[in-house]
Amino acid sequence: MKFVFGTDGWRDIIADGFTFENVRVVSQAVCDYHRARNLSPRIALGYDTRFLSDLFAENVALVAAGNGIQVTMSHSFVPTPALAYETYSGGYDGGIMITASHNPPQYNGFKVKASFGGSAPPETVDGISRILEDNLGRKRGHEMLRREEAQERGLLRRHNMVEKYRQHLVSLVDTERICATSPRVCADPMYGAAQGFLGSLLEEVGCRVEEINSEQNPIFGGVNPEPIAKNLSKLRSRVLAGGFDLGIAVDGDGDRVGAIDERGNFVNSHQIFALLLRQLVKNKGLDGSVVRTISTTSLIDLMAEAYGKKVLVTPVGFKYVAQHILKGGVLMGGEESGGIWVQGHIPERDGALMGCLLAELISYEGRGLGELLDDLRKEYGEFLYWRGDVEVDEGRKREIQKELSFFDPGPRLGEKVKEISRIDGLKYIFQDHSWLMIRPSGTEHVVRIYAEASSEERLKNLMEVGLDFVRG
Repeated sequence: MKFVFGTDGWRDIIADGFTFENVRVVSQAVCDYHRARNLSPRIALGYDTRFLSDLFAENVALVAAGNGIQVTMSHSFVPTPALAYETYSGGYDGGIMITASHNPPQYNGFKVKASFGGSAPPETVDGISRILEDNLGRKRGHEMLRREEAQERGLLRRHNMVEKYRQHLVSLVDTERICATSPRVCADPMYGAAQGFLGSLLEEVGCRVEEINSEQNPIFGGVNPEPIAKNLSKLRSRVLAGGFDLGIAVDGDGDRVGAIDERGNFVNSHQIFALLLRQLVKNKGLDGSVVRTISTTSLIDLMAEAYGKKVLVTPVGFKYVAQHILKGGVLMGGEESGGIWVQGHIPERDGALMGCLLAELISYEGRGLGELLDDLRKEYGEFLYWRGDVEVDEGRKREIQKELSFFDPGPRLGEKVKEISRIDGLKYIFQDHSWLMIRPSGTEHVVRIYAEASSEERLKNLMEVGLDFVRG
């Protein structure tokens, strides 16, 4: 069995690669990593609503207890940001979250959190991976206690991780302003770990709320728990039928966000990033630099320039955004896939918090997201975005990595490339701010293609050039 750690941990198909035995093997490596740095480490542990997540989490806890590590396990399923906040605020050496986030229901995963509450940095993940390989090579087994013994020895306890986290989020939002307008919000946790919590949080900050898709359903109602347009038809219909001011959706573990505006249109993560940047600077007067991943919209650069804010660009993966946050002086950070952070929070993306801030925005402005996006288009122009994932075998992926060094999309498009960025994959930027990016995945047999342009025709041309190259 080969364990591949991606940008935020390890995931695999349940009962295929993601088995109880393999979870114990990975848990042992994490325990070895912590014990090498602290003789008496403490770990916070959470899990989502997926099939068997609670039992997978219990296996993690019992392996940790078998290694003499104190484990505090969530009393029930929790959003990943709640586990992350518990890790930070409780002074734990690290955190573990059993979740496959936005992935299809047949997957589960093992996220590793650092003591500061964000995703474990690359050096930590690399350290765990090396220990895991060494343990497998030496055929080292795992230590494990029975549940009763772990509890009797004080190595395993249960704890409500939601309330302290809820209070923290409320403190970051202008509840007085929201209560004054009391916007009607439809909340969609997508059958995930934020069910019950998302709706009650929005109510607490001052919204009138209806929550849908709010029961435990291991197949997520037949829709992947990722808040993108094709997965939010039910939320869209409910917003229109109920006359809601706003629809908020978060993914399966609650750290990514999508929205539906008052007109029933999907508001993607790039637009949410831009809208909240406007809120933080224009309405709340906050300061600091802006961090975005290389695959995120160029609109952020234009807005930051207009606001006099510095922009820092990172490789794909929120952990790279978090590295800048930890250095201080950052106002806001985000990525293309829906993970966004704002000043004052732990260095972790958070869908529920972004939902509250969108409600705060429309309360400040007295207008819906649709109208506010019209304002941005008038000021900065249109920014249309597309991403496609092309499955390739390992041989073709290696060929593409070599061919990228010589690839020039300019001749196909009848113009010269203005700039090439090699921060992550290759990104070709043109004079009109449109761009094409090609990035082979580091963990999957996939090549990702990203494009942004000001018109549908231009976007289509960029897409076709990227797809033709990848398909050879």
